[in-house]
Amino acid sequence: MTAKATTMASPEKIIEDALQKGEKSLSEYDSKRVLAAYGIPVTLEKTVKNKNDAVSAAKEIGYPVALKGSGEQLSHKTELDLIDLDLNNDESVSRSFERLVNRTDVKVDEVLVQQMVKGTRELMAGLIRDKHFGPCVMFGLGGIFTEILQDISFRAAPLSKWDTIQMMAEIRGKKIMDAFRGKPPVNREALASILSKIGEIGLVHKQIIEIDINPLKLIDGNPVAVDALIVLK
Repeated sequence: MTAKATTMASPEKIIEDALQKGEKSLSEYDSKRVLAAYGIPVTLEKTVKNKNDAVSAAKEIGYPVALKGSGEQLSHKTELDLIDLDLNNDESVSRSFERLVNRTDVKVDEVLVQQMVKGTRELMAGLIRDKHFGPCVMFGLGGIFTEILQDISFRAAPLSKWDTIQMMAEIRGKKIMDAFRGKPPVNREALASILSKIGEIGLVHKQIIEIDINPLKLIDGNPVAVDALIVLK
């Protein structure tokens, strides 16, 4: 659940507003609002437009936090150096906010203050819309090596419980989901639910042509969407 859950607009309204503005994708914040509306766990986060609100949001969420440049045009935040991680106090949040909004090479109108989720195990989940099979759910290893390793399984929506179990078993790196160095195993029931709900979103919202949740990180074994992008038709 997001930090703004009490004021969350419906997925239909979020998508409709974006399409009316001619946007081709949703911002990370709006992408997660759509996911959260379907019960997919996302990081606590809040968008802000001034330094004082950034500090207040960080205190509300709880340190440490991450700050990111926010907006539908900023889908490649890592490449644009628009992310500051592991900020532990008011001063570091203030400095980060100033750095992001004062960039001269890219326009940053608002900043996302986000719960910091640590951990080295990273998964990914998402959806593509195939012209023959319709919405297809994907699952695999996440993080910066997703495109290099290409360890991904696919299923056409809707997904049964058996489909989700098979997808987890098919990836080569499936052992990453087991207990590891004192860390609990991945909650496979929760992960299965996420995969099923992604398929549901693709079936309900024909305007969505792609969903990219990368990474899915773990909090006590439970997967949480740390970054997300929804691409529109």
